[in-house]
Parts: sequence; structure tokens; C-alpha cells
Amino acid sequence: MYGSTELAEVRERGKEGVGRTRRRIGAPQLPLLHPPSAYRLPAYNAPVISKLPRWVWLGAWLLSFVAGMVNVVGLLGFEHDPVSHLTGSFTRLGISAMHGDIATLWTLALLIGAFLIGAILSGCLIQTSALQIGRHYGTVLLLETFLLMAAISFLQHHSRVGFPLLCMACGLQNAMASTYSGAIVRTTHMTGVFTDFGVLLGQMLRGSPADWRRICLFGSILGGFLCGGAMGAVIFPHLAYKTLLVPAALTGIMALGYVLFDMSKRQSS
Repeated sequence: MYGSTELAEVRERGKEGVGRTRRRIGAPQLPLLHPPSAYRLPAYNAPVISKLPRWVWLGAWLLSFVAGMVNVVGLLGFEHDPVSHLTGSFTRLGISAMHGDIATLWTLALLIGAFLIGAILSGCLIQTSALQIGRHYGTVLLLETFLLMAAISFLQHHSRVGFPLLCMACGLQNAMASTYSGAIVRTTHMTGVFTDFGVLLGQMLRGSPADWRRICLFGSILGGFLCGGAMGAVIFPHLAYKTLLVPAALTGIMALGYVLFDMSKRQSS
């Protein structure tokens, strides 16, 4: 039992403790160095495409059509290797290395290196990842036409040199058009297109405003690649490697059309 003096001391200490607690609760908090929004992860959003010129629609569809047809020739050819993308080839490269299959290892390394060289050439010629009128797209398309024509000559003689030439042509094409108004534009492989397409659909399900132009652009690329693959599958049994004449003609026509379009733009300005 506490005495009267000890009880008074206990009560006094209790009051002091409550006072300190109240002061802590009522004390103003230190301001944050940054607003709360600065600590949030950025949303996976890109600016809404307000306008999409016709040349972007047409170019995206035609380039993906070309890539789909070229890839079918690579798959149906005597090597049966995809040439428009590197995911499968890179996986097989690791398998060949582990199994000690040196011949396949060098073949796949050559395909991957050719694709990379094509992308490097495209980067040197165009010098930007954004689609802009006035860049050397005509030069890149003419070079792609030349590579496709050269590949026909080698493949008809069952020379494996033709397949790296196809990979180089696809590397050129895939690197020439990277972005437009924040939308990633890849025309030789569809994995990234499907990913961005799915992200947009997921955002729509969460209530975000729909960017229909971007969705239609991705749909155009997917449709063009699918149509090119289907057309290549129909033509290849009849024309064999001369099937590549179709994409070569298309890239040549696109190169000429772009040069004329660019000249008219320069004269009007």
C-alpha cells in the first residue's frame, strides 16, 4: 500500500506522463522533402495519340506484312529458322553451347550478328528512334530491297549465306521505326506489340480512357504480319525462294514513294 506522500508522487508522475504524451500527439509533423506523389511508381501510360497520319497507318501495315512474309520463307526454307526475331535463335544458341554443337552454334551466332548489324546500320542512317519525315528511310528501304534480292540468289543455290542476309534486312527494318507519339512501333516481331496491346486493354478494364488510335495501330501491325505470313505460306510452295520478290518489290516501292513524298514536302515548305 502507498502512503499519502507516495500516492501524491505517483499521481504527479502520471500527470507529467499524460502531458508528455499529449505534447507528442499534438506536435506538428516535419514536412516531407517531396510530395507524396513523388514516392509513387510512375504509371504505365503514354500520351494519347490525338492524330495518326495516313502514312503511319500504311507504312506500319506494309512493313509488318513484309516481315511476316520474310519470316515464313525463313521457317519454310531448308534451315527452318525464324529470321524476323531473335528470341528462339538466342535460346537455341544457349542449348547448342551446352551440348557442344559447334556447327549450330556458329550458324545461330551468324544470324544474331547479322540482325544486330542491320540494326546498327539503320541507327547510323536514321539517327533517331522517333518517326520523322526527312530521315533517310528511303535509303534504309532500298538497302533492305538489295539484301532481299541478294538473299534470293544465295538461297536458290542452297547457300546458307541467304539467311543472315534476311536477318540483316529484318534488323534494318525493325530499327528504322521505333516510336510514334509515345507508341512503340516494331514491325518484325509481335511480342512487344501483344504486350502493349494487352496493357492498354487492361487499363481500359480498370476504367482508364481508351486510346483507340493506339489500339488500332497495334491491330494494324498484328494484322499486317499475319497477312504477310499467310500470303508467304500460299506462295512459297509454288515460287520457293522467289517468294521474296514480293517483299523486295514492296520495300522498293515504299522507298520510291517515300523519296517522292519527302521531296514534295520540302518543295511545299
